[in-house]
Amino acid sequence: MKQSEIKELSTAELQEKLGETKKSYSDLKMAHAISPLENPIQLRNVRRDVARIATEITKRELQ
Repeated sequence: MKQSEIKELSTAELQEKLGETKKSYSDLKMAHAISPLENPIQLRNVRRDVARIATEITKRELQ
């Protein structure tokens, strides 16, 4: 998910997306622990998406 896409979402949508992305990350992490993922770079990309969304939420709260 790109930063420009994140900025277009409302705060409520961001909260919902953050929950979904965190769940996706934990599912990927668990699957990777059981048997290695075909593309382990997915973990990094999803983790960075979580950080981008959380940063945007924090930025909006501080304004």
